[in-house]
Amino acid sequence: MTDAPPLSTEAAAWPAQLYAALKSAGVRHASYVPDAGHAELIRRFQQDPEAIEVMLSTEEEGVALACGAWLGGMRSVVLMQSSGVGNCINMLSLPAQARMPLLMLVTMRGEWGEFNPWQVPMSRAVQPTLEAMGMTVLRVEAAQDVAPTVAQAAAMAYGADQRIAVLLGQKLLGAKTW
Repeated sequence: MTDAPPLSTEAAAWPAQLYAALKSAGVRHASYVPDAGHAELIRRFQQDPEAIEVMLSTEEEGVALACGAWLGGMRSVVLMQSSGVGNCINMLSLPAQARMPLLMLVTMRGEWGEFNPWQVPMSRAVQPTLEAMGMTVLRVEAAQDVAPTVAQAAAMAYGADQRIAVLLGQKLLGAKTW
C-alpha cells in the first residue's frame, strides 16, 4: 500500500469535531471492527478515561452491545465499514422491535476511487438495505458537514428512539491505494 497524500487542515479536523459532537450528545460507549476510516475516532475513544470502547469480531455484535448499553443507561455508537453492514441485517431487528435507539457510523468503500471490486456490490446495497430494516440513513460527503450531521443523528436517535445510520462517503475519507 502506498502512503496517502497529506490531508488538508479541514479534512484532518473533522474526526476531532466528530468526537466532540458524540461527547456532547452523551455518547460514552463505542464498539467497532477496526477500520482505517474510523482510526482517529477509535483512538479518541481509547484515550478517553470516561469512555468505553469495545473491539468486535463481527459488526452485529455492536448492535447487540449498543442495545445492552442503552438498557444500562449509556449511549453508544457502532462504528463499521460498509462491507460490515451485511453482517448486521438480522440483528437490526432487535432495536427495531424493542424500539431502542441505535446510532451507527458507516465508512463507505466501493465508491469514489475504489481499487477493490469486491467492495462495490455491498456499497450499492448499504443504503437500501438499512432503509429496508427501518433505519433512517443520512449521508456525509464534506468535512464541514460531519459534526453537524452526527450531532443531529444522535439527537434523532436518543431524543426520539430512532435507528440512524450516518454514511461517511469515500470521497470524504479519501480513496485507498494499493
